[in-house]
Formats: sequence, structure tokens, C-alpha cells
Amino acid sequence: MALVHIDGDDLVVVIEGLDKLWAFKSSLTIPLVNVRGATEDPGIAADPKGIRAPGAHLPGVITAGTFHLDGEKIFWDVKDQSKAVVIELADERYARLVLQVDDPRATVALVENALA
Repeated sequence: MALVHIDGDDLVVVIEGLDKLWAFKSSLTIPLVNVRGATEDPGIAADPKGIRAPGAHLPGVITAGTFHLDGEKIFWDVKDQSKAVVIELADERYARLVLQVDDPRATVALVENALA
């Protein structure tokens, strides 16, 4: 699971627990000017992931790490697809972040309010 918060002009994602090991990341910091928006998307877990490099993918159990799909890099950290949030980015290493969070609605509201 990931914790998402705003620190000044940055969106900060902290990867929790063993997910750090599977995702090969402990945190990500993205300038808010490069964040395009956020949505709840529990259905995204069924979408193609692409090529895993590096990361872990065990269908129905965990998707974590960097995945390459259609020329884009996507960062995943999802075990429970019902709590998935997608954060769209521009001019960043990743085109989007697909994260499991504790409260998807609150996370989307946090990101959208920071962008307003």
C-alpha cells in the first residue's frame, strides 16, 4: 500500500511495508506542476501491465514496480484492486502511478484540491 501526501509543492508517495521490496522503491516525489490529475479506478487491475522491469507481478496477488507499456513507464503498487487510484503525470519518469491507498476518495480529493 502507498501513502500519498502533499509536501509544499510536491506530491509525495511513500511505499509501505514489504511493497518496497517488490516495487524496488520506497518513495516517489513528484512536483505538483507535473501532476495532471487523479481518479479512482478499481478496474485498472484487469488492464494489460506491459513488461515488468524491475518489479513483481503475481496475478490476483500483487502488481508492484515499473512496467513498460506502449512506450510509457507506469509505476504500480496494488494488491487490492478495489482501492486503486491512478495519478496521471506529465514530463516525469512515469506517465502514471497506479497505487493502492487506504481511502481512494480521500486520496483523489487530496490531489485534486492541491491542483486547484
